[in-house]
Amino acid sequence: MAMLSKLRKIIFGDSRNVTDPSIFHKLSLVAFFAWIGLGVDGLSSSCYGPEEAFLALGNHHYLGIFIAIGVIITIFIISTSYHYIIELFPSGGGGYLVASKLLSPTAGMISGCALLIDYLLTITLSVASGADALFSFLPYRYYSYKIFVAVIGVVILIILNLRGVKESIVPLVPVFIIFLITHLFTIVYSITHQAANTPQLVNNIISDIGNSRAELGTMGVIFLVLRAYSMGAGTFTGIEAVSNGIPLLREPKIQTAKRTMNYMAVSLSIMAGGLMIAYLLVHVEYVPGKTLNAILFETISSQWPSGIKDTFIFVTLLSETAILFFAAQTGFLDGPRVLANMALDRFMPTRFASLSDRLVMKNGILLMGIASILLMIYSGGSVKLLVIFYSINVFITFSLSQLGMIRHWWIVKNKDNQWKRKLFINGMGLLLTSFILFSVIFLKFSEGGWMTIFITGFVIMISGIIKKHYNRTAKLLGRLNHLVELVKVEENQYSKIVSNDGDESTIKPNARFAALFVNGFSGMGLHTLFSIQRLFPGVYKNFIFVQVGLVDSGLFKGAAEIDSLRNYCNRELDRYVAYMRYHGFNALKYFRIGVDVVEESVKIAKDIIALYPDTIFFAGQLVFPQDTFLSRLLHNYSAFAIQREFYHRGMPILILPIRL
Repeated sequence: MAMLSKLRKIIFGDSRNVTDPSIFHKLSLVAFFAWIGLGVDGLSSSCYGPEEAFLALGNHHYLGIFIAIGVIITIFIISTSYHYIIELFPSGGGGYLVASKLLSPTAGMISGCALLIDYLLTITLSVASGADALFSFLPYRYYSYKIFVAVIGVVILIILNLRGVKESIVPLVPVFIIFLITHLFTIVYSITHQAANTPQLVNNIISDIGNSRAELGTMGVIFLVLRAYSMGAGTFTGIEAVSNGIPLLREPKIQTAKRTMNYMAVSLSIMAGGLMIAYLLVHVEYVPGKTLNAILFETISSQWPSGIKDTFIFVTLLSETAILFFAAQTGFLDGPRVLANMALDRFMPTRFASLSDRLVMKNGILLMGIASILLMIYSGGSVKLLVIFYSINVFITFSLSQLGMIRHWWIVKNKDNQWKRKLFINGMGLLLTSFILFSVIFLKFSEGGWMTIFITGFVIMISGIIKKHYNRTAKLLGRLNHLVELVKVEENQYSKIVSNDGDESTIKPNARFAALFVNGFSGMGLHTLFSIQRLFPGVYKNFIFVQVGLVDSGLFKGAAEIDSLRNYCNRELDRYVAYMRYHGFNALKYFRIGVDVVEESVKIAKDIIALYPDTIFFAGQLVFPQDTFLSRLLHNYSAFAIQREFYHRGMPILILPIRL
């Protein structure tokens, strides 16, 4: 057991203290690291987005200049609209929260489910693309090992993310910088080397427009350009990642998020637009088995000394391979966060909102990773198949977010002097993103895009079932609220009685105690308390009320939230103590703040037993009218988990049923 514990520490690292006031500063990301961690998905899309758009033009390559301009404009419109979302949702304003708050919870649920599938595809497609690029360097006889390597790649990313956010980003830094330098050099070199031919380029563009109009007609040219623009929609994926990941950022979060968004928008527009223009200037032609970027690198370096040429191509393509592989990082950073937000609203199992001892959303990371591995195996790691599934869902989220912001600006138009400009930006964003959404659905539906829509619809249905179950449980729990109402009537009489730690010294250490685990001053806690008094009449005169202040993803945002939780625990336990003292009982309180209710409960119990050895612990456990698979899946039954740990340590505990 000790050996396993040591191995776990080596792989995942030591536990972190959630109550350390400096922990948020230590774990948060400055704009540069956030740009790397959250921007790598968007930047990696320049490896395939411009290529898809360019190839969709067929022989009309010079129309690509309009695609490049359109891509750059779209990037800045979407990123600017997300500046407004960041301002409006400073604690995290991803597509799920924006649609939930500004449209409806149902719209938010649809947006969240779409994002989950998008992030799952981000992980799978990125790793599969990286594996493809890696095996393009190796002899073909090794290609059969691609799936194995891709799965190992996902496993490595799971481990890195379970260790923590910064630990998962640090390996990205050199890869990210090399990718930027090599690709920026390629773009600048292509433009400057062909600068003398600018007049010829203009003539070629004009000539190509004329020839295209003669061949296709004016509407045909417009349709061709719009189709190519839509086919390059993968370029825009990842822009929303910053607003989803605001809780990860360094204070002041709004300024850090905006700076990160600016870095992302500028770098992505330069890469995507610049590569498209470079294809034109260098006259890149498609060669089976090679990417357009690889052909571009080979073309511009064709006259260089062989040693320099080979090194440049190898380093540049290797950086592309690595950046594609690590683009999955965005899915691991933001996918679990979307899951956690949906779990807090009861659209997903609540366990997805919990944190590990490394203060990461372990359950969400594992779900995204395992689902990605299964999808990788099912698809055979086929990039061609996965790319068909990709880029539909993110535009569902984009469109709902823009629609929500439009509604918001219209509602607050009398309070915001700049509402017209903001409404225009979000209106343009809605126009562009909804156009791309419907175009991509139309173009990719018969090729396999229908499967993405079907899977997303299935996840939406599951979310609805989960929400319905939690609502029904809340309604059943509401029947216990009458106990709280009864106690409230008496609270006016004993409101001046407060918890006083000094009273602890007047209680004999060998006194018999009933220690009751509670979660706030609630019907469940009171029901268990009254059950103890009913089942053991006159046995217990001394009570200890124990609470674990559980820090989940909804609370892990700053020291102020932890202090607020600590005050809440104090306040709720004081109500129990005051109530019992008013009725002639001795009462004490104990609480701890942590991320694992079982671990913290054991620590509290050890402290209590050290002072009061004759203590028996009690906990209440809900009993549903029917024990179903859904009830077992959606409720953590923490009382039984605590019971198992207590039994192993020889500490007495009784579980009292609370029938609903």
